[in-house]
Amino acid sequence: MKAVVKYGRKPGDVTVQEVAEPVCGPGQVLVEMGAVGVCGSDIHLWHENQSWEIQCPVVLGHEWAGTIVEVGADVAGWQVGERVAVETAAFVCGQCSFCLTGAYHMCPHRKGYGNLIDGAMTRCVAVRPAILHRIPSGVSFAHAALTEPACVATQALTVNSRVRPGDTVVIQGAGTIGVMALQIARISGAGTIVVLGTEVDAQRMEVAQELGAHYTVNVQREDAAALVRSLGDGFGADLVVDCTGVSAALHQALQLVRPLGSIVKIGWGPQPLHFSLDPLVAKAATLQGSFSHTYATWERVLQLMATRQLNLDPMIGGVYPLADWEAAFQAMESGANVKSVLVYA
Repeated sequence: MKAVVKYGRKPGDVTVQEVAEPVCGPGQVLVEMGAVGVCGSDIHLWHENQSWEIQCPVVLGHEWAGTIVEVGADVAGWQVGERVAVETAAFVCGQCSFCLTGAYHMCPHRKGYGNLIDGAMTRCVAVRPAILHRIPSGVSFAHAALTEPACVATQALTVNSRVRPGDTVVIQGAGTIGVMALQIARISGAGTIVVLGTEVDAQRMEVAQELGAHYTVNVQREDAAALVRSLGDGFGADLVVDCTGVSAALHQALQLVRPLGSIVKIGWGPQPLHFSLDPLVAKAATLQGSFSHTYATWERVLQLMATRQLNLDPMIGGVYPLADWEAAFQAMESGANVKSVLVYA
């Protein structure tokens, strides 16, 4: 079967290759891919500028949904033909204190699809049933493939931090996670939502406005701090959401957050800070990291999709056959698409 494979450790070492068909072993189900989203991390892997551990070669893709085509021995409760969305935690140990208390996404032995275990940019993947979620009726595979980034935003804004009705929320970055965070902030009752981006985000900023952003700011041309100070009581944002990972964004977040406010950091980045964290202390503000998601968050997000509270059509800039993976990646990197989706064709 065909797969999008990162085959080497140099920039550009990604191509479509033939890979072996997976075997559905005991305690597994075989899922045929219906749609897989392109993540910013896939683009980092394409350029070999990721900041996390990977195996190589590896099939890319961890945002996906599909149909069960085989059920292995010792698996109960799942049937061939069911449509499912699949979490990213391909393997966890099941025995550490994190796994045993429901925080399996923090398992020190966790291996994710598309990084340390072959991912979903292919036809079929064998998965453990504990990470399957039934897709509600009326939710397409293309939409269900966006469950994972929606869960990243939901975990950050409703579990690891909290948006309260009337809050001023600033979202740094207008990519997939940023636009998902915008929607979760809106659903949670934020009073004013500001999305920050750069020149490359012009098209994505238009999508952000369509989906409820009250203000969009090109930080290369406009003064975001002046805008935020003009809102509400002038003390700054209740919550700043860093979806970029660049050090400059955290530096900016320290300026934008109000005293006793919160910054939640989702974006990854290996750059050194080169600035003082004293403003965090002076403002008695909270800096919270947010990583991944859990089963409950997935179930919640799928219900938001089922009830149409998440508007996903404006986010999907194109659906591409697997052979056109590079065009899909480039469309996201250039800012033309908030999200590109691949199908096996």
